[in-house]
Amino acid sequence: MLADIIKFIVDTVADWGYFGIFAMMFLESSFFPFPSEVAMIPAGYLASTGKMNLFIAIASGIAGSLAGALFNYFLAVKYGRGFLIRYGKYFFISEETIEKVEKFFKVHGHISTFSGRLIPAVRQYISFPAGLARMNLKEFSLYTTLGAGIWATILALIGYFVGKNEVLIKKYTHEISVSLLLVLLIGIGIYVYFHKKKTNTVQK
Repeated sequence: MLADIIKFIVDTVADWGYFGIFAMMFLESSFFPFPSEVAMIPAGYLASTGKMNLFIAIASGIAGSLAGALFNYFLAVKYGRGFLIRYGKYFFISEETIEKVEKFFKVHGHISTFSGRLIPAVRQYISFPAGLARMNLKEFSLYTTLGAGIWATILALIGYFVGKNEVLIKKYTHEISVSLLLVLLIGIGIYVYFHKKKTNTVQK
């Protein structure tokens, strides 16, 4: 059953080509709970067979992620928090989720737009508080592209080197996700430390 599903996804990505990768990553990055692994790992596998170009596949995934993030950003800018809470439930976005992501954004500042792209259950929604706060669009696009680029590249490389081995895919995806989270926590801690130090120096 699972093998059939994996084959269907791989075949779908192959049939739709780079646009399919873009579309799937757009959905993953916007309000639809669609895992990026479903698009990028098969794309990496197809690249290993010569059916796709690895760099174009990754670029398509990054472009889709940025487009989906911008969609959420402008949705928040135009309609505001009340709209997201009222209608978000129809797209599996609860008020609790919005509040958690808002808190994450407030605590970690604009760097959360980058780091949030690498954290499961946060990456899809981090664009909302950025839009509500009217974060600078160029900074938002830059941090989103960097974060999405790292994640898309990692997934594509897993697919490229591991192929259809489901056990190894789960193993490596989990291990890399945990490692990224630890690195992010350390990085955010260093950023907050120096930011506070700089702020205190200016105040003095």
